[in-house]
Amino acid sequence: MENKTLNLDIINIEGLKVTPQSSVPAFILLLLIYIFIMVSNIGLVVLIAMERSLHEPMYLLFCNMSVNDVFGATAIIPRLLGNVFTPITERYIYYIDCVVQAFSSHFHAGTSHAVLMIMAFDRYVAICNPLRYATIMTNRMVVKLSVGAWLVAFVAVAILLGLTIRLTRCRRIIINPFCDNASLFKLSCQNLLINHIYGLGSAVVILGSSLGSITLTYLRIAMVCLSSKSKVLNSRALQTCATHLAVYIIMLVASFTPMIIHRRPQWADSGKVASVMFHVIPPALNPLIYGLQCKELRHKIISVFHRNKVTDAKTDTQVQTFKK
Repeated sequence: MENKTLNLDIINIEGLKVTPQSSVPAFILLLLIYIFIMVSNIGLVVLIAMERSLHEPMYLLFCNMSVNDVFGATAIIPRLLGNVFTPITERYIYYIDCVVQAFSSHFHAGTSHAVLMIMAFDRYVAICNPLRYATIMTNRMVVKLSVGAWLVAFVAVAILLGLTIRLTRCRRIIINPFCDNASLFKLSCQNLLINHIYGLGSAVVILGSSLGSITLTYLRIAMVCLSSKSKVLNSRALQTCATHLAVYIIMLVASFTPMIIHRRPQWADSGKVASVMFHVIPPALNPLIYGLQCKELRHKIISVFHRNKVTDAKTDTQVQTFKK
């Protein structure tokens, strides 16, 4: 214990404050949510990959979101599960592991916003310029846009964490449930002006660009729908845009919570669960929203379960015939 106290490379992280009586329910709930996130999102990716009829730009972008959600949840939830039964004073993490977790959490957030902006552009082209959709939104173009989204998020977060790693540390306690950039640079006693400027600036650019582009996109889509008398067009626009908008609003609300909490220390204890929302709620709800709202995906999921039932019925019949 003495070595850990003196070693600044080993950080004490408070994590979630769970009473001994609620440790088991909290662990089971968090574990079930994580299992659901993994099964639903990986299942969605496998379904889209196996069904050639779903190899379209919109569904390839769904795959981007699902892969990113699995990555984001895996970066946060397993360590939270491991700390549930550990006393707060004994919850330690190596500084390098903390940096990796912080990078992963910010990278997941940045990629989520970037991919949703691409999805908004995809819906804009499909509804406002349907005759050119096939030539503009090719699978190759989707791959380029997706790689660009992941690369931009990677570079932005690398600079963000690079500015933090350069700082010397004089503290070794993180009160956040998981490691993020703000928690890391608060360990330093140096001048943090550059970190605050870049951190706030990058957050404003990412949130501002996503909010601005998606708002303008949906205003344009709304104008096209209002001027069009086609019920088919309006129905299709409502179905696809409602799905995307629901996912974006959930993510936007969840992303503002930790930013507010970091600037209100008096809310730290009561807001710890809320700060985990971004890495738990959107990854859990996204596959449900896509699966229920997108007719093609819903039909494919139903057909998969129907085929499994038919296969099981045939197997049972063959077994009974063999026994006779």
